[in-house]
Amino acid sequence: MGALGLLFIGLICFVVAYKFYGDYLDHKVMGIKADAQTPAHAMYDGSEYVPASAPVLLGHHFASIAGAGPITGPIAAAAFGWVPVALWIIGGSVFFGGVHDYSSLLASSRHEGKSIGEIVRRNVGERAQVLFLLFSWLTLLLVVSVFTILTRDVFVSIPEVATTSILFIILAIIFGLAIYRMKLPLGITTVAGVALLILCIYIGFNNPIVADATTWTYFLLAYIFVASVAPVWILLQPRDYLNSFLLYALLIGGLLGIIVGRPSFELPAFTSFDANGYLFPMLFVTVACGAISGFHSLVSSGTTSKQLNNEKDARLIGYGGMLIEGLLALIALSTAAILTTEGYSTTLAEMGGPTGLFSQGIGTFLSYLGIPMSFGVVFGGLALNAFCLTSLDTATRLARYAFQEFFETRVPALTNKYIATLVGLVLAGALALSGNWSAIWPIFGSANQLLAGLALLSVSVWLMRRGRDYRATFYPMVFMLIVTLTALYFLIRSNLAAQNYVLGIPGLLLFVLAIFLVVETYNIMKSAQKEDVKA
Repeated sequence: MGALGLLFIGLICFVVAYKFYGDYLDHKVMGIKADAQTPAHAMYDGSEYVPASAPVLLGHHFASIAGAGPITGPIAAAAFGWVPVALWIIGGSVFFGGVHDYSSLLASSRHEGKSIGEIVRRNVGERAQVLFLLFSWLTLLLVVSVFTILTRDVFVSIPEVATTSILFIILAIIFGLAIYRMKLPLGITTVAGVALLILCIYIGFNNPIVADATTWTYFLLAYIFVASVAPVWILLQPRDYLNSFLLYALLIGGLLGIIVGRPSFELPAFTSFDANGYLFPMLFVTVACGAISGFHSLVSSGTTSKQLNNEKDARLIGYGGMLIEGLLALIALSTAAILTTEGYSTTLAEMGGPTGLFSQGIGTFLSYLGIPMSFGVVFGGLALNAFCLTSLDTATRLARYAFQEFFETRVPALTNKYIATLVGLVLAGALALSGNWSAIWPIFGSANQLLAGLALLSVSVWLMRRGRDYRATFYPMVFMLIVTLTALYFLIRSNLAAQNYVLGIPGLLLFVLAIFLVVETYNIMKSAQKEDVKA
């Protein structure tokens, strides 16, 4: 088996699933209403609630959910061998992650664009909402910290990317003003924007900005503070839309390179049940966003649902966006699988982890097309960094939403968006400055996957109460809760035994919150079922 065969199998599976399983989700599970007024129209405010066309919103949503997760996770999990990772990426994306993202998006849209936390309050109760918001907020702090580390590491190892990323930010602001204030046509501005995007890459490639990790950490924290409190139309939405072309170019370039070069897999199909911990449950939480991610439910219900123009767009944006991410995860896996076992370990060590290995792998794929290896490596790092930056400011904004929602009726003064953002960034920044990605990633992956299980749990309750078929969300939820609670238990035990309280205590808090929330929701579901029987 080689990279081309794996991608062909994955692509066929995703296309078939999008058509047939997507039809089932649209009509049997969610009951799509093309004439329903979405919150983006009903609650338009020019800041958070702003309708976006399907291509623009797909670009924003995909760029926000992708991050470094579907790249870092599969590469790290390749230590188990490429076959178990590939099977989980494909099956997970179709039956777990895609369903999770799609159902979260529509559930939020049917609740005035409110977060999953609000859906929990209305369908389970206020106590459950408090538990969910606390869990979400803690998980988002882990997201911000780990992506800050990954982004700064790319800036340090490939300084050309730093220059280009800063230029992208300026370009996005200009693009947002052109679309929403000057009312210029999307087609013309897109062509101009992509052309300027290429110019930014050229300038960055020839004018690298060199700085140390600490400097870049503080720069990133300052940037995401501003980005997370600014209106979505001026930076978040236009930058993610433009960045999506980088991501699509990465996907197309990687695919074409694999088609032309047809690299074979040198990494063993299977290595051991005990590589980075035991295959069960660590494979699933290590692959993380490459198959399913709880962070996606917060994006779907936090920003995307407030921009959904029509319910019929939800399949493309929610389900389709996750399938595209699955394809990206397969490409990332291929960059590791073309290496020998020794080459895999050496490249991870020499290139600063999975992000460096991925950049080098993309450089190899593009070199098959006649593109210089040095440029390909920079381009791979740039695309990866684009993922990280979009996830960073989206996660910071979502953490602010969760914080504000928690204190809305308790301490209204703390709902100020600047205070709510600053509190989260101080804690996430301290964690980023104190550790490295490999130390935080396992507990981030466990918390993130557990959040996905809890989101599926809340959607299942909502569907059940509406009399809809909730099996598509219920069975994945059960599996994810078993996997992630087991993984979190092992990680808590090992961190506390090693006296690593910085990660051990947050992990313990997440575990306890999750157990209480599961018990609370289970009781509500049992009560609802009894009411149905009596009726």
